[in-house]
Amino acid sequence: MRGWGGVEGRSLTEVTTTAAPTPSADSTSMSSADWARWALPGVVWGTSFFFIAEALEGFPAAVITPLRVGLGFLTLGLVPAARRTRIVGADRWRILLLGTIWMAIPLSLFPFAEQHVSSSVTGMLNGATPIFVTTVAAAMARQLPHRTRLLGLALGVAGVVLIALPTADEGGNSLGGIAMIFAALVFYGFALNVAVPLQQRYGSLPVLWRTQAVALVLTAPFAVPELGDVHLAWKPVLAMVGLGVLGTALAYVAMADNAGRLGSSRASASVYLIPVVSLLLGALVRNEAVAVLSVVGCAVTLVGAWLAGRR
Repeated sequence: MRGWGGVEGRSLTEVTTTAAPTPSADSTSMSSADWARWALPGVVWGTSFFFIAEALEGFPAAVITPLRVGLGFLTLGLVPAARRTRIVGADRWRILLLGTIWMAIPLSLFPFAEQHVSSSVTGMLNGATPIFVTTVAAAMARQLPHRTRLLGLALGVAGVVLIALPTADEGGNSLGGIAMIFAALVFYGFALNVAVPLQQRYGSLPVLWRTQAVALVLTAPFAVPELGDVHLAWKPVLAMVGLGVLGTALAYVAMADNAGRLGSSRASASVYLIPVVSLLLGALVRNEAVAVLSVVGCAVTLVGAWLAGRR
């Protein structure tokens, strides 16, 4: 398997996109336009942690998540494929669960974490997502992963430790931020495994749109008391628009489209750009200090994630 974690030997993106790839899509050559399409979701998602850091300059952490999810929900609502499918039976309860553990909780944790941890470190730690997904999948199946995946998990854990060590030396607040990031990744690990069968039945966009609606309802009440602390300025506002419209909506549409154009395995590989983009934006645009040890840890984590996601 190639991609961001997996269930039953396939990448999560591979089994959760709405478009069905053509039989030869994964083996065909790619044009320059195809490469641009391929990179788009990973680059956009990689900017998310940068956008959160910028948005925090004008919006309280409790306000960022409902704004982000609300903008994503409104944008996805313009896509007919997201609206037309009807969720039936017990799957509605699973949508409620996903809205809580996939959207409301982890997306709320990241802004609070970035009050204490840099956007680059947050993005690099996010590279460990497939490690958590694979671990949860193995636990749910009550079956040990094969040796290659076990090696990947071990490397992933080692990489995460290397990323976090320099930040942990900064004191208790930073440790609290790292703990919140880890908690978010644990929720992702469970949520993405729960999401797979739902998205196989209904497609990724209908499930995502409805989970965003749930998350908006759950997070909006916490934002109301903080609205008086909002300070509108063009940079935080633009960051919120980018975070909501691009990162929480259009990137998912692009990924689903890429699965049909390029093949789902190939399309899913773009998520490996996320920690790299986050690192570059944090270091070069926000002038964040990035320890060499953290960069090494990021590379180790990505290798581990790739191994953990192989068939």
